[in-house]
Amino acid sequence: MSRLKDFYNETVAPQLKEKFGYKNVMEIPKIEKIVINVGAGEAKDNSKVISSIVEDLGTITGQKPVVCTARKSVANFKIREGMKIGAKVTMRGEKMYEFLDRFFNLALPRVRDFRGINPKSFDGRGNYNMGVKEQLIFPEIEYDKIDKIRGMDISISTTAKSDDEARELLRLMGAPFAK
Repeated sequence: MSRLKDFYNETVAPQLKEKFGYKNVMEIPKIEKIVINVGAGEAKDNSKVISSIVEDLGTITGQKPVVCTARKSVANFKIREGMKIGAKVTMRGEKMYEFLDRFFNLALPRVRDFRGINPKSFDGRGNYNMGVKEQLIFPEIEYDKIDKIRGMDISISTTAKSDDEARELLRLMGAPFAK
């Protein structure tokens, strides 16, 4: 079992139960899944871009990414339906907690001029979304082996009913929110 999951069960859940006054253990918010998405517009010209993204995402998460295709043709972007335009990974369970631990404690502090993540990036239903400008912040990625610096969207889905509950959950899990 991962260190962060044990920490959640022993420390975070009791604190949340006490603070929000939950009567039932199943009411206590927990993290459901983490989705990492990388979109690549330049993939329409160069097919090697997708394989590079898939390799990077696989290295970062330890899971095999799913290649995303265009749903509609868009003439202005020169994209046809069915073209490969990105990749995503959905993590649950042990891998999710392991990734979250590495993300909060190793990757985010490596961001240039890092002052914390935005505490307002919640969607109103208890899910947190953020963007990362470069994949180099992850220690698994070797600088010499990447062809181009790419950003990614990271979405953390929780079972929390409100943003306040989700913010407290992530804060207790170690999220470095800006003051």
